[in-house]
Amino acid sequence: MSILRPGDEPMHYDDGSHRWIPPDPDHDQAAWDDRVREHQSEHRSRPDPPPPRYRLIRRSAAR
Repeated sequence: MSILRPGDEPMHYDDGSHRWIPPDPDHDQAAWDDRVREHQSEHRSRPDPPPPRYRLIRRSAAR
């Protein structure tokens, strides 16, 4: 799973999937496809963030 950076919003729908249809209907579809593919390769080239750290909370035996 990748993290969205500021400026990635035009390339994604609200659910995080990639937008293959340009937001501007007058935009060249072939150029948009190339841009989305390049954007996807940027996702793959970024390292994944470290997993979140959790703290174990021990419950008392008195319960």
